[in-house]
Amino acid sequence: MRYFLELAYKGTDFHGWQEQPNAVSVQSTIEDALSLLLKKPTKIIGAGRTDAGVHAKQMFAHFDSEPIVDLMELKRRLNSFLNTDIVIHNIHNVTHQAHARFDAISRSYEYHIHQEKNPFLQDLSWYFSLPLDMEAMNKAAQSLLSFKDFKSFSKSKTDVKTYICKIEKAYWKKTDKQLIFQITADRFLRNMVRAIVGTLIDVGLGKISYDKFIEIIESKDRTKAGFSVPAEGLYLTRIIYPQKIFINGNT
Repeated sequence: MRYFLELAYKGTDFHGWQEQPNAVSVQSTIEDALSLLLKKPTKIIGAGRTDAGVHAKQMFAHFDSEPIVDLMELKRRLNSFLNTDIVIHNIHNVTHQAHARFDAISRSYEYHIHQEKNPFLQDLSWYFSLPLDMEAMNKAAQSLLSFKDFKSFSKSKTDVKTYICKIEKAYWKKTDKQLIFQITADRFLRNMVRAIVGTLIDVGLGKISYDKFIEIIESKDRTKAGFSVPAEGLYLTRIIYPQKIFINGNT
């Protein structure tokens, strides 16, 4: 049978999601615990790959197993084995063909910036003290919804077949202590959110105009876009799947 793990993690001490030699990843950490509890080698397939230092408020991964009688007990035991940087929120029954990566309808990310030095936000938000023009940044962010090809914000030398993404929303909001960029799309390219944020910050600093931001998107050239902001401010926050893949009303 196939199951979806619904989880969250603080990415600071991991070398990203994906399993890799001689490095501690979120995937390998969960696989080790799951294999031990299920008493057989068990691989998990994640909804995506987060880089080293990136966090996830909601992530999904699927695995195959013989029927599990008590999913709540497995969740409890998994959480007791995993360290405090990872939490399993739920284990869902799903259809046999359900795929954590390919069945996702949309994904949402946030990027957190704090502009006053705060040791309690270290590794959880990026400290950037220069003043930013939020209105200009939001105007540029809104323009993203009018485009489909985001090669300008994709990491170079990737093996993707298409740079087409449908962005549903993209905007900045301000809280008491932070500036937070929120973005939702059907899919994201490697390093895309961090490159968009870096370019929007150049808009907020007055280094580039709104028209220049549009030119950068239309150029389809990563070298024209801004810098990639640090990993610690980035969060995968939500993944949506079609209701039909969940069994017994699990969502």
